Formats: sequence, structure tokens, C-alpha cells
Amino acid sequence: MSTPTQANTAEQSLPNEKDHPLREDIRLLGRMLGDTIRDIEGERIFDLVENIRQTAVRFRREQDQEARWELETTLHHLSHKETVAVVRAFSYFSLLSNIAEDLHHNRRRRAHLRAGSAPQAGSVTLALERVIAKGISAEALENFFAGAQISPVLTAHPTEVQRRSILDYQLKIQLLLKARDRTQLTPNELRHNENSLRAAIQTLWQTRMLRSVRLTVQDEIENGLIYYHYTFLSQIPYVYAKIEDLLERHMGKSAPNVASFMRIGSWIGGDRDGNPFVTHQIMLHAAERHSALILDFYIKETAKIGQTMSLTSRLVKVTNELEGLVSIAPDLPASRIDEPYRRAFLGINERLIATSIKLGHFPDTSGRLSRVIEPYADSAEFVHDLDIVINSLNQHYSSWLVKDALRDLRRAVDVFGFHLAPLDMRQHSKVHEEVVAELHDRSLVKESQSGLRYLALSHQERLQWLLAQINSARPLISPHVHYSDNTQSELRILRMAAEVQRRFGHAALPNYVISMTSSALNILEVALLLKETGLLQTGTHPQLGLNIIPLFETIDDLRGCTTIMEELFSLTDYRKMLQSRGNVQEVMLGYSDSNKDGGFVTSNWEIYKAEIELTRVFDRHGIRLRLFHGRGGTVGRGGGPSYQGILAQPPGSVNGQIRLTEQGEVIASKYTDPEIGRRNLETLVAATIESTLLNQQADQSQMSRFHEAFEHLSAYAFSAYRNLVYETPGFKRYFQESTPIREIAGLHIGSRPTSRKPSDAIEDLRAIPWVFSWSLNRSIIPGWYGFGSAVEKFSHESGQEKTLLLLQEMYQNWPFMQALLSNMDMVLAKSDLGISSRYAELVTDMDVRQQIFSRIEAEWKLCIKWLFAITGHTELLQENPTLARSIRIRTPYIDPLNHLQVELLRRYRSGDDDDSVRRAIHMTINGVATGLRNSG
Repeated sequence: MSTPTQANTAEQSLPNEKDHPLREDIRLLGRMLGDTIRDIEGERIFDLVENIRQTAVRFRREQDQEARWELETTLHHLSHKETVAVVRAFSYFSLLSNIAEDLHHNRRRRAHLRAGSAPQAGSVTLALERVIAKGISAEALENFFAGAQISPVLTAHPTEVQRRSILDYQLKIQLLLKARDRTQLTPNELRHNENSLRAAIQTLWQTRMLRSVRLTVQDEIENGLIYYHYTFLSQIPYVYAKIEDLLERHMGKSAPNVASFMRIGSWIGGDRDGNPFVTHQIMLHAAERHSALILDFYIKETAKIGQTMSLTSRLVKVTNELEGLVSIAPDLPASRIDEPYRRAFLGINERLIATSIKLGHFPDTSGRLSRVIEPYADSAEFVHDLDIVINSLNQHYSSWLVKDALRDLRRAVDVFGFHLAPLDMRQHSKVHEEVVAELHDRSLVKESQSGLRYLALSHQERLQWLLAQINSARPLISPHVHYSDNTQSELRILRMAAEVQRRFGHAALPNYVISMTSSALNILEVALLLKETGLLQTGTHPQLGLNIIPLFETIDDLRGCTTIMEELFSLTDYRKMLQSRGNVQEVMLGYSDSNKDGGFVTSNWEIYKAEIELTRVFDRHGIRLRLFHGRGGTVGRGGGPSYQGILAQPPGSVNGQIRLTEQGEVIASKYTDPEIGRRNLETLVAATIESTLLNQQADQSQMSRFHEAFEHLSAYAFSAYRNLVYETPGFKRYFQESTPIREIAGLHIGSRPTSRKPSDAIEDLRAIPWVFSWSLNRSIIPGWYGFGSAVEKFSHESGQEKTLLLLQEMYQNWPFMQALLSNMDMVLAKSDLGISSRYAELVTDMDVRQQIFSRIEAEWKLCIKWLFAITGHTELLQENPTLARSIRIRTPYIDPLNHLQVELLRRYRSGDDDDSVRRAIHMTINGVATGLRNSG
């Protein structure tokens, strides 16, 4: 697709000489894709694609109505076959542009490192240099690492649209481009590289873009596991090694020990909130697949390392402990009998194979187990054996061998254990309430007692009954009572949780998240169910087998969360349970549903206030708070740059402990490429270090003024958002007709339904498809709506000049305000009201269409006006030229997909429900999501 016009467009988008290699990569990939289209589809299709692209660019730049008419006419007359070809062309060019961009990010970062440039913000290097410069002691640093927990948690939410096959070829193209960039290839090698690139692109063009059937939970589990192969298994040990080496360079022998504080969590296979397909068998399957993957990794790594350990006892000495390992290892051939380390690793490898078999896996033994071998009882025993090898090498002049693959393996075992990833369970509070109500009511019937049913009891009566049952040695569940299918299902999954912990260790399943927590009773109901299934041992010193984590999601629940935690902490019985969990209480805050409930501004503000109040409550009770941020990929669901987001948290709320969800297509964009994956992991670590150890005390007088002002802004924004979404007649119709929400339900991009229950009400719709839909029609209102009206009203009441000065001061001095406006800036840059107006034309009621779109358009203009006034900018993304460049590159290929989607939706809704039309709609959804990169 390399034409003179396109090349000129690329050069205009990339004026900086440093971006010349990116321009060349895009040209190369575009030319190869264009050649593929010519070869397979013909010259006419290629010309058609290029004509649509140029017309879409004209419409975007000039809002040219003639261009709009030309575009509509062209698209309207496309045949089904032509439509599919055009959609695929723009979708794949977006994908190829993303690959080139990612490579360029890595290229620029490597250029900075080679040039000896100062470390960049968000890097572990700069964070630790700042900590050391501040004079923080080695002991304080060691204590920080020992008590820290940083955990990105992978979730299977339905905005990840890429198939595994597409991801694999994406990675292949990345590797081929990287070879061109980093290696001086001979002419013949260059030709071979280009042939391989062409073959990969040709294969992509002839690969099905969409799944033919809906994803199962098992598919989602496998999709989550691929990122361990791509990034986590190699890059997490790399990050730890980087930290250790940097501290050693700066602090010498006094460098602190770096405990394993960062782990990847998962909800995939344990999150059953609204997903009937997550059963007890599925959860066991997830735990088994996790364990099988990591054991297989250890088996292969120990075999590889053992092959390199050719040290001979004729030249080196070993410790007595290593000789002990060698004595129980299998014999080697006579030619290698003098190689103690190789023999030790052979023994370790055999024990790992035996361990894998004991845990129910089927490793490839290749005839290596010819005798009875004792498996490892747990990963700590494996670590102990590795430490024996490491200590022997260190003591006998072989320390450089320790700092190679062996160090990475040792760290991997400490991080991943025999379970790979801690799996969270999650269920809706109403489900627990229904189960407990049935247990309560059936117990009355069983004992022939009269009394009120559970749901008829007062709050205090329920509380007392729950505590009595939790402390009772007598089980509430009776084998002689037949319970409902729902209750039996919940009890089975909890019993299976106990089985998972027994087989794979407590670290395999440590958390239970309660969605839509609105009362202290919700936490105690789960505690009772855990007690009934063996996960809570009661008595004088109760032992709680899982962290019970309330998730506060709505605006009202965020406002009431501190009252709930106060009530819990006032209960002696609950405090005793917490003691068995190290006196740490985790609280999850939901960005997605609070945004759908109250809008972007109010959601962020109520979460910020909740963190402040929770920190105070926890400090008062002497309990350590760990916050779990339920963030999505897009700003409307709490997304945005992680570094800035963590630093914008209230002082004292991070304190070395943070978990956050990684959702949707963001997982692929962050963790498919190992270098980018490592940088994203580093960013989380750097932000947590800085937020905890370098946190500056805020000026309380200044903060008081800022908080008071933002409280007004939030109230006005809340009113504007609620009025549009929940109080405007016809809004639901506008949403359903101007976005592809109904078509998303048919796209095979997730295992769970789009709504929590059979309903088309916005209240019941999941936040993910809500945000995804608005992203696809390019208005993206969950990321900005209400801010402009709020500032406008605030300025009218307080005086425009005075208000503006205050808001500018807030922007200059308050990280929360900076992050909020930065994220809004990004969303506004990705939105396009011209394209959104074309989606609005799909609304059949003209009055509804004009009324609501005009309100959205007016609010968009107000947001731009006040964003520029507060920040002093004159254009969007003025302080983020890298992202601005990225959007300029991609929009010529995203916009045509939007225009095509509008035409396809019009055809489909008018009765043309041919399978090729449905497939083409789904491909445009795929393509736009790929281009936007954080659409859901």
C-alpha cells in the first residue's frame, strides 16, 4: 500500500529526523501489504482501498462535505466481497503500524541508553537513584522490598479481540524487523529477511481474523498463559536482576536483599461474577494449567543449565551440601563422572519431573525417570537445592556463573512457585446473600423452628446470626437437605478452592473478591461460606484461608466504604480473622462501574476521596491497607499511564502495596513484546517505589482549597452526566442505535454475557461493553463527558477569572488534577465528533438524534475550551508528542474502518443479515480496537 500520496502523508506525520526509521518501517510494511493485496485480490481492490483512505483523510482534515458524500457513495456501492477486502486491508495496516511503532519505542529507548542519557521518568533506574540520593538507608530499602506487593492482575474481559494466531504472527514480524534494525545483515541475509516478512504478511492476509465460535473460559485461560511465554517468565527475573545490580553498583556490599515483591495475578478461571461458565471444574482446570506450565518451564530450564555445567571436580572444589546433592543424583556416563554440578542438576531435574507427575501433570520425561524419585514437597525445597548450588559456586570462584541463567531461575521459582500465578475468586454479593439466606431458612425448617426468614431480618439481627454461625463448631450445611442448584454450585466451587490450595499451596488461590459490596454483611456472608467449606478454621485463634476483599463499585458504595470498614474493624471476631492474614486488609475500588454510574469526573474523585478516608480508618485501627485498583484499558475505566496514575494516588495510600487489573486488548499491547512488557513492569515498580519512599507531604491548607473546589466540580459533572445518561428521554435508544452495542454481543470476544442479567437497561449492562461501544463510535464520552459543563458552571458561580486561576494552580501543583486532565486530553485526541456524527445518523428518531448529539457536541467543545484554558495548551496532546505522532500515524487507517462500520451497520439493521455482512461488522470492530489500542 505504498503510493506517493501515502508516503507524503507519512512524512508529514513524522517530521522529526529521529523518526526516520519508523517512517521507513511503515513504508516497508505498507508496501509489502499492498503487494500482497495486489497479488491476491487484484489491482482494482488495491486502488479502491487507496481511494477510500485518501477520501477519509480529506474528510477528517477539512470536514469536507463533498468528501463525505464521495465516501458514503463509494462505501454504499461496495459488494460484500469488496467490503471484506477493504476492512481487512485497513485492519492489517493498523496492526502493522502498531508493530512498527513498538519497535521504534524500543529503538529510541536503546538509543538513549547507548548515548548515556539521563534515566527517564518511570524507569527503575531513576526511581532508585532518587531514593539513594535522598539518603534512604539500605535497611529501609530492604524493609520496603520485604513488605511490598506489586501485582498486575490479568482478567478475561471481552475487549481483547486478537486471535492467538494473529498474535503469533505479530510477534514473528516484530522479530524480523528487530533483526533488520539491530544486525548488520549481508545482502543475502537482507533478502532472506524480506522474504520471511512477505511470507508472514501473506499468511496474515490469508488467516481468519475472527474466531468462528465464542471463546470458552478454557480458551481465555490459554490466552492468558501465552503472555508468560512472551514476557513474564523471562522479563520478571530480568527486572529483579536489574534492581539488584543497580543497588550493588551504588551501595556495594551493603546493598539490601531484594525480596520478591512483584507477582502476576489472574482472574481468568476464578471470576464467576456474571459468568455461568466458570464452574468448580473450570477453576481446577485453571490451577492445573498454571502449575503445568511453570513445572514444564523449570524442567526445561534445569536441563539447559545442567548441560552448561561442565565444571570438573579435577579443577574445582564443591561444598559438602553439593556433594550431598550429587550423592542422590543419577550416575552420568564414565566420561562425565567428574562433573558434580551437571550431576546435581540431573537430580534436580528428575525431582521436578516427579513433582509434576505428583501434581497430576504429564511432563515429557523422554525416558529420564528410570528409578523411583522423591518429588519436591513444595517450591521451597526446590529453592533450597538451587541455593546449595549457588552457594557452592560462590564459595569456589564461580560467582559469574551465578549471575547468569541460574540467578534468573532462582528468582523465577521464588516468584512463581509451583502454582505460577495467584488466582482470585470473584462473585457478586447478591449471590452470596441468596446462598446464605437459603442455608439460614433451610436450617429453620430442618429444626422445625419458627422465625423470620433471613432477608426479613434487620441488619443487626443478620450480623449477630452470622457471627454466631461463624463461631459455631456445628456445621450449618446438612447432608440431609437438598439445596438449590445455585447454592450447590457455590458450595462446590468453594470446596474446590480448598482442594486447589491443598494440591498447589495457599499461594495458588489466596483471594476472594466480592463484587458490589454495599454492607459489612456481604463480607461476613462470605466468611460463613468459607467456614462451611473448610477455608476458615474457627476457634480462639481463627485461621482464614483466603483474603476476603470487598469491591466498592458504585458511587454510593464508594461513599459508604469507610463506614463499612469501620463496622468490620469494630468486630473482635473479624479482627481475629485478619490477624491470621498478617493484619492486612485488601480493598478493591471499581473504576468501571463507578464511571458508568456517575461519569468520569465523579468516579475519579470519589475513588480518590475513598482512598484518603480508608487510609485514615486503617491507620486508626492499626491495620495495613492494600488497595486493588479495578482499572481498565481505557480512561473511561480507570486506564491511562500507570506511572502517572500511581503517583497521583493520595499520600500514604500506596505504601508499597498495590494491585491493579490489566484488562482487554491492553494486555496484548503491553505484554506481547518482551521489551515493552519489561518497561511496563518497571513502570509499576518505579511508581510504587517513588510513591512510597519519596512521597512529599502536601500543603494541607492548599489541599483543603483544592478538595473543596473539586467537590463542586464533581457535583456539577455528576449532574450533567446523570442528566444525559439516565434522565434524558430517548438516550438508551440513542446509545443502542448510534453504537455497535447490539452487534458486540454477537462477536466471539469473551466468554461472559454483555449484561449481568437479561436486560437492555444501561444499569445492568457491564461497564466493559458500555465503554467499548462509545470507543468504537469515536465519541468516547465515558472519558470526558461532564467536565466542561462542570467548569463552566463553577466559573459562573465563583467568577471566571478567579476560577481559572484556582484551576490552573490545581493543575500545576496537584498530581491528581494533572493525571485527570492528561487522561482526558488523550481521550479527546482519540475522539472524533465528525465520525461520531455519522454513527448518530443511524438513530432512526431524528429528534432524539439531533437533541442528544448536539448535547454531546456542545459538551465536547466545552471540555476542549476549558482543558486548554487550564493547561495553557493550544492543541491536544501538546505535551505528549509521542502519542500525538502515534495517533497521526494510525488515524488514516482507523477512520475508514469507522466509515465502513457505519455503512455495514446500516445494511445489517435494514435487513441485510447475510453472514458476510455480520462478519465484516465484526472485523471492523476488531480493526478499530486494534488501531485505538485501549478501546475497552
